[in-house]
Amino acid sequence: MKKTTEEFLIDLENKGFKFQEDAIGFIYFGKKYTDAPDELVNSAIEITLKAQKQFDSSFYMSILERLHSQQIPSRKEALKWMEKQGLA
Repeated sequence: MKKTTEEFLIDLENKGFKFQEDAIGFIYFGKKYTDAPDELVNSAIEITLKAQKQFDSSFYMSILERLHSQQIPSRKEALKWMEKQGLA
């Protein structure tokens, strides 16, 4: 079952990733700005954390916009894209 962005963020916080209020606001701003589905937003968050080792708002937005513009449909495809970009 796919998680909502809210559920995904709660899971990450339970695993020890702490997000500041401004970061959470920016995540939802990016989601609304791109009109991306939760799975794509969650993938952008995951790629950001894996590549940057922390949440970087501008990096997240760049990844989200690229995933959305390239019409990447799923987390699996997003992670493949991440590897092709050398971000893994």
